[in-house]
Amino acid sequence: MFELVTSEASYYKSLNLLVSHFMENERLKKILHQSEAHILFSNVLDVMAVSERFLLDLEQRVEENIVISDVCDIVYQHTVSHFSVYITYVSNQTYQERAYKQLLQDKPAFREVISQLELDPKCKGLSFSSFLILPFQRITRLKLLVQNILKKVEEKSERETTALDAHKELETVSVNELYLKTIKIKQSVPIISHSRWLLKQGELQQMNGPKTSRTLRTKKLFREIYLFLFNDLLVICRQIPGDKYQVFDSAPRGLLRVEELEDQGQSLANVFILRLLENADDREASYMLKASSHSLTRIQCVHPYVAQQPDELSLELADVLNILDKTDDGWIFGERLHDQERGWFPSSMGEEILNPKIRAQNLKECFRVHKSDDSQRRKLGSRNRQ
Repeated sequence: MFELVTSEASYYKSLNLLVSHFMENERLKKILHQSEAHILFSNVLDVMAVSERFLLDLEQRVEENIVISDVCDIVYQHTVSHFSVYITYVSNQTYQERAYKQLLQDKPAFREVISQLELDPKCKGLSFSSFLILPFQRITRLKLLVQNILKKVEEKSERETTALDAHKELETVSVNELYLKTIKIKQSVPIISHSRWLLKQGELQQMNGPKTSRTLRTKKLFREIYLFLFNDLLVICRQIPGDKYQVFDSAPRGLLRVEELEDQGQSLANVFILRLLENADDREASYMLKASSHSLTRIQCVHPYVAQQPDELSLELADVLNILDKTDDGWIFGERLHDQERGWFPSSMGEEILNPKIRAQNLKECFRVHKSDDSQRRKLGSRNRQ
């Protein structure tokens, strides 16, 4: 409960920085047309006002007694009365991302100002886009915090009742569901779920025909496919007219295996085998895929780190992470292998894992955790049906 209060305070501080440092910057105002600014910042002022009101009520509860009685009743009240502003913000996210990319491409002055603002020490090495995504991350994080409270409260207690009510209302906000709908996937598998969110998406090339290097050198055997990686599911698609995607295979995230090819040579650079141990048809399937770049760099935590901002990641000694992005001034955006939590942290907290045997062992451990999680979910589902 205390973490919910302190993280809301940190989140509000970051929102305030987004508005005061970026949105209200005079140079940026002169560069952006009113419509461009509206798409880029959406209703962030409404979101910040809601966060401020929410934080005031949480802080008042802490002032009443340092041993916090409950916070889920406050979460429930604010979700019912005010949190609809998050749906408005997230529904604009697709247009926001598109507008931001277009502005970076078409307006050098915009690109220059944003780069200068990002270098300010106030930003602590975080990019402008990481501030824009804060509301989406926050509403997701709130649901996880309420879930954790629910696990620890006494059964059939008043706290349990308020936690259940708060969680139910947060589900109705449906931020993840709304975001998934913007992807425009023509579904042959059920994709939309309250507990599912998109981690990564991108284009790869799939090999057609025999898996031999000789054939690859004599014919063009690759065709474009598109992958959507969710927290619990991989969806493999082909793009179809109308800027949509047709699903032709899928598998639970815990039932994926990746095999690198040895001695690839230039023609087979960045080619790997993706195995679905059990796909949508309850059978094993393999795909030979080609990526535009090499596999992710992996690091191991050598110094513990406590997150200072909502989009940062707390680290414990020996945590293993994939590097997804990094900045020139020493910050890394990574994904922890054992729980898929993502966030920024200083690069000095970790060391790159260069030994391929250690990398393979870490990956094996990650798969073992996924398999255990899948088993627990199946057991829980069986008990619920009974």
